[in-house]
Amino acid sequence: MNQTQSQINQLISAIEQEVVGQTHVVRALVIGLLTNGHVLLEGVPGTAKTRSVKALANSLNSHFGRIQFTPDLLPSDVTGTETYQELEGKPQLKFQAGPIFNNIVLADEINRAPPKVQAALLEAMAESTVTVSDQTHRLPELFMVLATQNPVEQEGTYPLPEAQMDRFIMKINVDYPEDDAELAIIRLVRGEETNAPRSNVDGAVVTSIEPEAIFAARRELSNIDVSELVEKYIVALVMATRKPARYPATQLAQWIDVGASPRASIALDKCARAYAWLEGRDYVLPDDVRAIATQVLGHRFCLSYDALADGIDHQTVVNTLLDHVVIG
Repeated sequence: MNQTQSQINQLISAIEQEVVGQTHVVRALVIGLLTNGHVLLEGVPGTAKTRSVKALANSLNSHFGRIQFTPDLLPSDVTGTETYQELEGKPQLKFQAGPIFNNIVLADEINRAPPKVQAALLEAMAESTVTVSDQTHRLPELFMVLATQNPVEQEGTYPLPEAQMDRFIMKINVDYPEDDAELAIIRLVRGEETNAPRSNVDGAVVTSIEPEAIFAARRELSNIDVSELVEKYIVALVMATRKPARYPATQLAQWIDVGASPRASIALDKCARAYAWLEGRDYVLPDDVRAIATQVLGHRFCLSYDALADGIDHQTVVNTLLDHVVIG
């Protein structure tokens, strides 16, 4: 294990000290960070979505910004705006940066924002730039949007368009914790009342890692080997969502209305390499692709009316893909 991997493992350990019973969420957040992607977390209230994002930001020596999305939010509340000022008696406009100009940005309850705000966020996520009054402003090199949404309460919400859903490299379902984890959560929160410094399992005080460790890890990901066999497996999974009739023994053709875009193939490749790197390997296995398939593919295709009527969800479709798409 090299120094960079040690630092990333330290980051994972630090987050897990604050987020109990959500190991898959912590790992997904780190994979999103390593692949320079954005992550959408979906779960009912109280399942540590916001806490997970804050824990990630606290464990990095970076700037954190939170945007609470509401129906009356304006695009300028996200991107910033130009303000009138006088300098030496001369009027001028000066750009006042919004909360999007942080390294880690929490877009809390993103589906409560109107379409104009979502469109402004889309540019930032897609291009890492913000345009205000014909002026384009560059976002920080370390930039990640972590959005949350509640799948239960839909009143007063604006469902994210497919174009914006596709910009999230992963979508994570945050479930309720198990019994033991629930007990650990109670004890963790009680212990936080003492305001003691964070420590890991060995009792050492946890310190924040520098962004350079993230950049170094990203450089190492480019050297992870992906065999032609794995490449073809990635393509086969994505093509199965576009041409489900290739698998007549399944109901994929009845379940899928619109298939995944080429961004799905790119995301599978990136996340599989990150997963393999976290496992300490310099090559990708088909199992690495399978491990992240649901989180990467699950939000990138549209279910048909028949699937929705029969109660078929994206998880069921991805599981069917994994069961029937052959490796090689």
